[in-house]
Amino acid sequence: MSSNKKYWKSVEELKGSSVVETLKQKEFAEEIPVEDFLGDEESLSNSKTSRRDFLKYVGFSTAAASLAACEGPVVKSIPYVVQPERIVPGVANYYASTIANGFDFQSVLVKTREGRPIKIENNDLAKVKAAGGARVHASVLSLYDKKRVKRPMIDGKNVSWEQFDREVGSALNSVSGEIVLLTQTFASPSTTKLIQEFSAKYANVKHVTYDAVSEGAALSAFEARYGRRALPNYDFSEAEAIVSIGADFLGDWQGGGYDVSYAKSRIPNNGKMSRHVQFESNLSLAGAKADKRVLAKPSEQKAILAALYGYIVGGNSTSELSSKIDDAVVKAASQLRKAGSKGVVVSGIPDADAQALVLSINEALGSSIMDTDNARLTRQGNTAQVTELVENMNSGNVGALMVVGTNPAYSLPNASEFIEGIKNVDLTVSFTMKEDETAKLCKYIAATPHYLESWGDVQFTDKQFSLMQPTIRPLFDTRQFQECLLKWSGNSKSYHDYIKETWSGSLSGGWNQALHDGVFEGNSPVSLPVSEGFAPSNNDASSLRKLNASAQEKGDLELTLYTKVSMGDGEQANNPWLQELPDPITRTTWDNYLMISKADADKLDLENEIVSNGALNGNYVDISVGDTTLKNVPVIVQPGQAKGSVALALGYGKKEGMQEEMQVGVNAYPLYKNFSAFQNVSVTKAAGTHEFASVQMQSTLAGRDDIVKETSLSVLTTKSKHEWNSVPEVDYNHQEIPVSDQKADIWNSFDRSIGHHFNLSIDLNACTGCGACVIACHSENNVPVVGKDEVRKFRDMHWLRIDRYYSAGDTFEEEQEKLINLPAFETYDTIEDPSYDNPQVAFQPVMCQHCNHAPCETVCPVAATSHGRQGQNQMIYNRCVGTRYCANNCPYKVRRFNWFNYAQNEEFDYHMNNDLGRMVLNPDVVVRSRGVMEKCSMCIQMTQKTILDAKREGREIKDGEFRTACSAACDTGAIQFGDVNDKESKVAKMQNDDRTYHLLESIGTKPNVMYQAKITNTAEA
Repeated sequence: MSSNKKYWKSVEELKGSSVVETLKQKEFAEEIPVEDFLGDEESLSNSKTSRRDFLKYVGFSTAAASLAACEGPVVKSIPYVVQPERIVPGVANYYASTIANGFDFQSVLVKTREGRPIKIENNDLAKVKAAGGARVHASVLSLYDKKRVKRPMIDGKNVSWEQFDREVGSALNSVSGEIVLLTQTFASPSTTKLIQEFSAKYANVKHVTYDAVSEGAALSAFEARYGRRALPNYDFSEAEAIVSIGADFLGDWQGGGYDVSYAKSRIPNNGKMSRHVQFESNLSLAGAKADKRVLAKPSEQKAILAALYGYIVGGNSTSELSSKIDDAVVKAASQLRKAGSKGVVVSGIPDADAQALVLSINEALGSSIMDTDNARLTRQGNTAQVTELVENMNSGNVGALMVVGTNPAYSLPNASEFIEGIKNVDLTVSFTMKEDETAKLCKYIAATPHYLESWGDVQFTDKQFSLMQPTIRPLFDTRQFQECLLKWSGNSKSYHDYIKETWSGSLSGGWNQALHDGVFEGNSPVSLPVSEGFAPSNNDASSLRKLNASAQEKGDLELTLYTKVSMGDGEQANNPWLQELPDPITRTTWDNYLMISKADADKLDLENEIVSNGALNGNYVDISVGDTTLKNVPVIVQPGQAKGSVALALGYGKKEGMQEEMQVGVNAYPLYKNFSAFQNVSVTKAAGTHEFASVQMQSTLAGRDDIVKETSLSVLTTKSKHEWNSVPEVDYNHQEIPVSDQKADIWNSFDRSIGHHFNLSIDLNACTGCGACVIACHSENNVPVVGKDEVRKFRDMHWLRIDRYYSAGDTFEEEQEKLINLPAFETYDTIEDPSYDNPQVAFQPVMCQHCNHAPCETVCPVAATSHGRQGQNQMIYNRCVGTRYCANNCPYKVRRFNWFNYAQNEEFDYHMNNDLGRMVLNPDVVVRSRGVMEKCSMCIQMTQKTILDAKREGREIKDGEFRTACSAACDTGAIQFGDVNDKESKVAKMQNDDRTYHLLESIGTKPNVMYQAKITNTAEA
């Protein structure tokens, strides 16, 4: 089966839009009106500017641009008077630490230069991956956020910590009513112990844990069955059948991090790979990677789970599902039964009864994929207690409220009730990094440090732990929440000493070894609470009855609230790297929006339009849930959205503690009623047109063949490679020869067998589109943020993009056959129309391909781009004069032009434009000036350091030592980097893999980046 399908990137492309067609062929959609000015003799004669003057001005501006391109920033530096111990200028230090901000939990390595953390990397020793990779890698920039609270405050005025402790301590001793600690999930044994000691000192202390995005339903179901608030752990690496009902387990579902084990099961190995079936309403990362995706509204998802339970546990089902969906459920059940213990069911339905049935199904299967003995502890929020707290505040029963690491005035569905209730509390303290919506309401603001300035311990699961250590001295006069509790409890120890004391005798390898590795296994020295009077219950009949009843509560439109891989719950909303990260599904930046199906959009007269300059526009709508209405929400018509359903991302719309440029999107939390992601809504069209900053239609390869190659597992294992992954051929002496043949070359190639020669391999099966590689590239290579207006003009500076392609049908040839009988006026729109409803999706990371026969190198008039012996296409920035010939001649559209000086430019108020934000810049990579081209360098600074280190140490380089920022960030293993001249290296072996192909191989550029074809498991049980 050939994979030569028609791939498309947007609905507008299928409409046959003339603007889209123009974009495929030209850099600018709008014609420059040269003839209107130069071709009209009459207008020229009447003009005050003669042709001679015009050419003179053009000549001057060209010279000025050339001079500007050679400009470099003048930076005055001050040398060390006394060099700090352990710091060698120019040499990076690495520290193991942990991010634990209540939403993202991950053990990391922190790269520091001259005492500055500048990059986050994966800790390869960590066995638990539990966070969104893009947000983790971007978190280093949040350390240098200029909107951080810099010192403690009382009534909006700066004070000393001594005064702060004195006043809060006095207030605590005289408070009447409950003292409530409303905190994020810490998952910290030492913090749990410390809160217990604080509670012993002050009477009537209550600890309430609040997760802005709740997993309360799954926690309650687990607690009812196993006696403690935790979540099941899953290892998808050995899975044979995966059935997901509304769970984006490749995104943030139950803490995330499951993409690593999932990717292992998706690599064809000895003719085997897992089979993944996804039932969902809005197109998610998990749905995009599924072998079979079935559209189902939220109410239908509940019925699907009930039916699946009947087919597997009960032996039958009496569902009222449509025949098409019921058939898919029957086949999914057969797939699970066939897989047995290697099968697993997961669900994102926000209902405790639904989650109880999921546990029962997996127990009935004897699933070894689900692990309840080593449960996850990174979600501990209790929605019932949060609701009770708001009621008690309004009734005047709360005497003191300490809010730690959360922003309920922004994120609570009933935020208005919280805001009213806090007025009745005598003592209000906010422990925060930002003067956010909640901090503004509190009398006392305790400035807290970033996690890179902090100590801590984290318990990911029952057996896996991690330590947090500071990697820089505190930038401001801040103090950890735990340090305050120690002081207010009368304990003179530092929190560092307190943690060591807590773990004394519990670390088999000792404190120093645990701190060095960052992770360790063991048992918690602090007992976790167990449900009082717990008796295991398994009342599935009641759960099934309730679930079937709730499935009947349907609406004309059903809303799913979700989190993006970029923004999560909104904790890092002031991070420009994340704001400018394109969403993997919509490829839109700087926004959230209501996703709606084409059928429902047509009913409401909603549409998206590609305007004359290629940018994307859309309508506004008002969304109502009960008495709550969210006004002026922009709309994107999204292929793959179930009819009768809509979707909206949480985490946007923050106003306080935010730079003006980052105050984008709408706050969807008011629609998050009863902490449920499923809501019945009404949607009405509103006035106005929204301007999106979308990269959907720029830098496109659409219109070319062999962009993505894919086939099925059965074809892979039964047919020859030539049938599904053939190498393009050209004519030579009246014979067809492959383009890889040396006879097809018109270049004189140099000997690449001497020394190192670098290749990058990208596995389309393992890539989930998560965006971690994009952010890591930003961090390592000082890639600038340009802002929404510039992205809209197609001026984003990402060196690495993740293209997302839709497709329908099976093969390109089959589509051609369908065209034969079509009327002359019909086009691809006719046969692609079904894919509006449920398209197949492919993610493809694209960066500079570092072609050995690079078309960009031959057209550069000043030799600013050239080829190195190690295979890297190199850029000499101070030679570039910005002609952009190389960008025009690049078939992969991977070169970026600096339209402005993005650093130290008051027009761009992002991290490169203030002294604090510039601390994140990597000194090994130059900050490029205006007027030059830039693009992926294959992280030449990293490869050269590896070579120099090995040379200094007098040893050979081992496979795996060579890395780029993107390959190091990709923990699914989708991106592999190495030396192909080392024949034992992974990347050298991948050259001979049957799935390997090169992008646009037919044009003969001989790239040093290769791809592994996408394989789907289409076999039904």
